Amino acid sequence: MVNSGRSRGGSGEWEQPFWQQRGWILSAGFLLVLVVLGGFTLMTRGDNGSPNASPSPSPSKSTATGGTGGGGAKDDRPAGCRTDDSDQEKPKAPPKDFSWKADGTGLVPVSKTAGPLKFDGPVWSCYAHTPMGAVLAAQAITDHFNYPGWRTVVDRQVVPGAGRDALIASRAGEEDKPTSGQADPGGYAGFTVLSYNRQEATVMILVRGPNAGTYGAASMTVRWQDGDWKVVPDTDGTIYSGTSQVSGTNGFVTWGN
Repeated sequence: MVNSGRSRGGSGEWEQPFWQQRGWILSAGFLLVLVVLGGFTLMTRGDNGSPNASPSPSPSKSTATGGTGGGGAKDDRPAGCRTDDSDQEKPKAPPKDFSWKADGTGLVPVSKTAGPLKFDGPVWSCYAHTPMGAVLAAQAITDHFNYPGWRTVVDRQVVPGAGRDALIASRAGEEDKPTSGQADPGGYAGFTVLSYNRQEATVMILVRGPNAGTYGAASMTVRWQDGDWKVVPDTDGTIYSGTSQVSGTNGFVTWGN
């Protein structure tokens, strides 16, 4: 297990309820101090992530269905995976067609237009090459790290390298979260796209705290690789950075639930 890191934006008052409310933590899909995934802990990066972080300039819209890959290269989407990638603006609202899909005992937002469009056991894939697609991938991929089949998810949906190796080594020593039981409607509350280009996106995820009106937030990065979004861990296996308590939903797009 990787040693616990510190949350620069967190406080003792915020952390304690999360540790006590274990069932909520698991359903929310966060890691470490604010989050424990089925007893699985990872270090949090010391990066400063906040809704006010300066984003990268938005690229111009692409009109091609399926889009183009990073750097203008041809987009080699997997067989049977095509999406409308024309909307390259940072989302100001959730997709009109979004719904909740059960993942074990948690609920994850999905969209018939932005993804995931393919479901192969624990691997939910085929996301739009757009900021909204990046948001949905960030939430769904990491949520699957809790459950049986996590190794397949990591192998296929995490960028290869030292970070992925560290993530596997840490997760391998932990038990899987049970997949049976009633799905928890809590958890994901909203998101904001901190930075985006067609190669990489940094997304901040907002989750509900155990007490009414409390929220936690953390940012993570996904990269466009092999025709889909993949999670980018730090070299020590860290997934989330800038974990913190936030006082409300200002600055976030909310799922409206």
